[in-house]
Amino acid sequence: MLVNVTIPVFNEEKTLPSSIATLHAFLTKHCRFEWEIVVANNASTDSTLEVAQRLSKEFNGVRAVHLDQKGRGRALKKVWSESRADILSYMDVDLSSNLYAFPPLIEALISGGFDIGIGSRLLKASTTRRSLKREVISRTYNLLVKAFFFTKFSDAQCGFKAITKKAAGKLLPMIDDTGWFFDTELLVIAEKLGLRIFDLPVSWVEDLDSRVKIVSTAMDDIKGLIRVRRGFTTGKYR
Repeated sequence: MLVNVTIPVFNEEKTLPSSIATLHAFLTKHCRFEWEIVVANNASTDSTLEVAQRLSKEFNGVRAVHLDQKGRGRALKKVWSESRADILSYMDVDLSSNLYAFPPLIEALISGGFDIGIGSRLLKASTTRRSLKREVISRTYNLLVKAFFFTKFSDAQCGFKAITKKAAGKLLPMIDDTGWFFDTELLVIAEKLGLRIFDLPVSWVEDLDSRVKIVSTAMDDIKGLIRVRRGFTTGKYR
C-alpha cells in the first residue's frame, strides 16, 4: 500500500525546508504504510524549485514536480494522475492541520470503508486558532455549499484530504477548476455520485502568512458553485 502526500507550493522557499523535515520525520515514525512526498511547485518566482530539488536529494521518498502555471487544483490533478500510489493525499505546506490526524485519515481509506477522507475544522471535536474574519468567512462559505447542494460533509476547503486511486480516476476528469475551488468541486460531485466521505475533526492553526486572496477567492468559489449546480442540472456529472 503506497500513499502519496502532495504538497502544492508557490514561493515557499523559507517554509519548505522545515515543513518537509517535520513531515518526513512524522511519516517515518508514525505511519505503517509506504509513502512518498511530492512537492508540486506552482510556477514559483523565487528559489522554491531549487529548494525542493535539494530536499529530494536530502530525504528518501521525496521528489519535486514543476508546473509552469499556478493553481492548487492544477497541481493536484497532475501529481495525482501521474502517481502510482494506491491512496492520494495533500496537505498545505504550513502543516496547519495537526499531523496526528493523518494516519487515521489514511487508515479509513485503507480499510475500504471510505473513498475520500477530509480534515474538518468545523466539527464539534475540532479545535482551531484563526482570526474571527477567517472563521466567519469559512462558516459562511460552507453554509453556502450546503444551501446549494444539501451536502453532508462539514468543511469543503480544509487543506488536508485523501482519496483512493479508484475514486480519483473517476472524479478528476469531471473537475474543471484548477485553483482553490478544486476541493469543493471534488467533494460535491463525489457525494452526489454516492462516494463515501470520511469527515475527521482536526486541530488547525491559521497560517498568518497565507497567500490566499480572500475576497477574489470567495467570488471565484461562488461562481464555481453556480457552475457545478448547472452541471448537475444538465446531466454533466454521471
